[in-house]
Amino acid sequence: MSDSALWAALADPHRRAIVALLLERPRSVGEVARACGLSQPSASKHLKVLREAGLVRVRQDAQRRLHALDPAPIAELDAWLAPYRKLWNTGLDALGSRLDETAAPPPDDTPEEPVPKD
Repeated sequence: MSDSALWAALADPHRRAIVALLLERPRSVGEVARACGLSQPSASKHLKVLREAGLVRVRQDAQRRLHALDPAPIAELDAWLAPYRKLWNTGLDALGSRLDETAAPPPDDTPEEPVPKD
């Protein structure tokens, strides 16, 4: 599996939808096709690309072939993205701090008025 094949496989929105679907559990081609609104031949082609990129494994279950995610390439992507995630998190932390500052009520500098006594 090459990195370019992995990125190319994930570049297509239908294949990303299939990956998200397979995250829940292994599925047959028919289940993938119905859930993603694809024809069965189209779902098969997308699953083939994902399989060739190493993202999906297939196992025989009686008469059905079940497709499941292979976590290894996802872990490689996660490791590759780690330094970028650190940059993103730093920016989000700064934004959160700024929002906290602006959400705090301004200090009340006016003296409290005495309550009149009857």
